[in-house]
Amino acid sequence: MTALSPTFPWAKGAKDDYRACPVTTLKVDLHTERLIIANAVMAVVCLTLGGIAALLIALTRWQAIHLLDATWFYRLLTLHGIDMLVAWIVFFEMAGLHFGSTVLLNARHAAPKLAWLGFILMTVGGLMANFVVWFDTNSIVTFTAYVPLKAHPLFYLSYILFAVGALIAVITFFINIVVAKREARFEGSMPLVVFGLMTAAILATYTLLQGAAAIVPAFLWSLGLMDLDPGIYRNFFWGFGHPAQQVNLAAMVAIWYSLAQMTVGIRPLNEKFSRLAFILYLFFINLGSAHHLLVDPGLTFGWKAVNTSYAMYLAVLGSMMHAFSIPAAMEVALRAKGFRKGLFGWLRNGPWNEPGFGALVTSMILFGWVGGVTGVTIGTEQINMLAHNTLRLPGHFHATVVGGTTTAFMGFTYYVIPLIFRKELKLKKWAVWQPYVFGFGTLLVSLGMITSGLQGVSRRNWDITFAGVVPGTVDLTLAIFGIGALIAVTGGIMYITVVLTSILTGPRLEASNMLLVAGTNNPLLESTKLTDHQLEDKQNQPRGTLVLVFAFLVWFAVYYLTNWWLLGRTWFIR
Repeated sequence: MTALSPTFPWAKGAKDDYRACPVTTLKVDLHTERLIIANAVMAVVCLTLGGIAALLIALTRWQAIHLLDATWFYRLLTLHGIDMLVAWIVFFEMAGLHFGSTVLLNARHAAPKLAWLGFILMTVGGLMANFVVWFDTNSIVTFTAYVPLKAHPLFYLSYILFAVGALIAVITFFINIVVAKREARFEGSMPLVVFGLMTAAILATYTLLQGAAAIVPAFLWSLGLMDLDPGIYRNFFWGFGHPAQQVNLAAMVAIWYSLAQMTVGIRPLNEKFSRLAFILYLFFINLGSAHHLLVDPGLTFGWKAVNTSYAMYLAVLGSMMHAFSIPAAMEVALRAKGFRKGLFGWLRNGPWNEPGFGALVTSMILFGWVGGVTGVTIGTEQINMLAHNTLRLPGHFHATVVGGTTTAFMGFTYYVIPLIFRKELKLKKWAVWQPYVFGFGTLLVSLGMITSGLQGVSRRNWDITFAGVVPGTVDLTLAIFGIGALIAVTGGIMYITVVLTSILTGPRLEASNMLLVAGTNNPLLESTKLTDHQLEDKQNQPRGTLVLVFAFLVWFAVYYLTNWWLLGRTWFIR
């Protein structure tokens, strides 16, 4: 770490100024820096609240412990959904949008006052939601708040304030992009990471407007000003609820590319290939919402069948393209550094003791091999009809949103601290182990939930023993889930401790290294020196990645076909 860099005005006489980062060589707008810090701090606060709720929920669903009564279980389940599924991730994504639309383009923030208004609305909305659920029993309606369950009007107002604030932040992202292009801060196409963040921003715009179509009428309904049809509410809500996770997906993939470049020094093998994958998200990813509406009478069978099969597969294709592109680029970059022995010599010699690399690999494995495979399977209409209201569904999205998105965001945080907060990362050994601890715990959580759901354990249910029909082996699978939750929470505590210790202690200093633990070289700058000759060298071709891809496809096919076999055994014809 070195002394703070001087600041410079963007233009003569301008009040807006920037600093030059000595590690990335990028210009950091000081308005952007403060906005990133504010959003990142709120993200960690929400993660802490949601994590506490997660622990208590897990110790209640673990039937051998069954910690909480029904009222407290559903209260914390509501708060857990709000704080973790929405607030933690969206605050972090807003920080990412500010970062991507300015710092990565060497551009100024064109609308800081508007961005601060968005942040304030999000903060007020998030705090209001927690307050209402905490103190009003009628507002314990879970994250989805299905009509006719009627919460306090402030509950719906909190959603509206948070969504309007997020939409304002997304608008400032587009403003920054337009201004940066007009001021010639970048030439040609925008960088791939920014392209991915723009995909997330476009999806977020659609998602937030769909949310408004559900929540604004619900707010008026709660005031007694109108009637609201439950089917219409569900339709619009899942135009928000599921696509919100696709915003997370696009942002997470953009973070994957960033982490791979910062820790390994990748250069994407074919940017057009990667950009096409993001474009597939724009056209098809939101159709995955259909699996939440399969029993709703207002939608035709044809619509349900198409959107849980052919259209969904095109979105899956986008994720599989990224799943090849990123590891392949990592393999080529590592082989170009001399790690060419065998199929997987490059992988063995990866920077496994670097927090960002560990978070990247853990996130990709959990998201793809667990969350992705189970998601495509239970998104299929016939299988979903059997699986949707069991623990299999939260088992899937804990692998994607927690194991995938949250792990990636955690890993990226460790670089935000020295580069944006300008504080030295403390407890580096904790940071090295944290992604693996958190990821292993999340893996057990997902596997425990999925195997419990396969035995018929319902989701969102405080007590599963009242009917007396649950098989005894459920005690084992719920114990796996509970133990996994304890390990994952331990990983979460490690993350929060590292973050708080780093940002609250020591002086502000400029970062001097890109890598936090694994060395003093700068993979980010090395990535710009990879030549076309190195990418095309026969010795550097991604043979190992190709083997991993085929192994994944075999696993995918086995799991998918096994589920059809299990479905066929559900009703015996004698």
